[in-house]
Amino acid sequence: MSERTPMIEMCNVSKHFGSVIALSDISVQVHSGEVMCLLGDNGAGKSTLIKTLSGVHRPTHGEIRLNGEPARFKSPAYALDAGIATVFQDLAMIPLMSITRNFFMGREPTVGWGPLKRIDWKLADRIAKQEMGKIGIDVRDPSQPVGTLSGGERQCVAIARAVYFGAKVLILDEPTSALGVKQASVVLRYIAKARADGLAVIFITHNVHHAYPVADAFTLLKRGGSLGTFRKEDITREEVLNMMAGGAELESLDAELAEFQRSDTERADADTSGVRPPLAAGQ
Repeated sequence: MSERTPMIEMCNVSKHFGSVIALSDISVQVHSGEVMCLLGDNGAGKSTLIKTLSGVHRPTHGEIRLNGEPARFKSPAYALDAGIATVFQDLAMIPLMSITRNFFMGREPTVGWGPLKRIDWKLADRIAKQEMGKIGIDVRDPSQPVGTLSGGERQCVAIARAVYFGAKVLILDEPTSALGVKQASVVLRYIAKARADGLAVIFITHNVHHAYPVADAFTLLKRGGSLGTFRKEDITREEVLNMMAGGAELESLDAELAEFQRSDTERADADTSGVRPPLAAGQ
């Protein structure tokens, strides 16, 4: 794996906002046909990282490489033209517009030329229906408002849109965070399909239970820094959880909870025995 050229790579990337260090010396590699999960709690730097990859921010230090070549994106449009598609949490969809309109978003197929040029709605509807069918979602009427779909299905519309328009790198920002178990499984299934189709997928989440089944590798972020990158075969789900939460913090929490439980037990024993605990001075 290491001998192949990564599809996308961050090399010692840092991002500063004035005196605030949002990212510090981050290096990540993602190959085609691979799912890299970026894991971290709130404030770990996940959002800044994906905005840097997708052209919203420019790195303060370091370099981004696309298929081995240095890449500098002036805006998200340049990143999209280069094949980097980002699906943010808000999905950039208009609920009252049709599935087809949301699928194409201004890139609808046309017929005719010059002043007679017009949108080919029949072809657009057929493409939207076919692309959704490929991921197992049967859309009876692609002209129905996208707001009538479930959360998981709307995520899949956004992902299918990115894939259809030639994405080589697919960045997913917390796609399962607000979904139930069944809806999340739909999205995870499509992430696995995108990997099988040869895309390089970056899956940002704080939910290890969603990340572990589909991931090939994990990069753990904490307070803007990287705790390392690990292949799935080299780390267990429990080890990932422990690193995210912090072993020392968990041990401290366990000790505090045990102390609370001991105090509650002593108070309950005193109440049942009729012996009241001694009053503090002045009571």
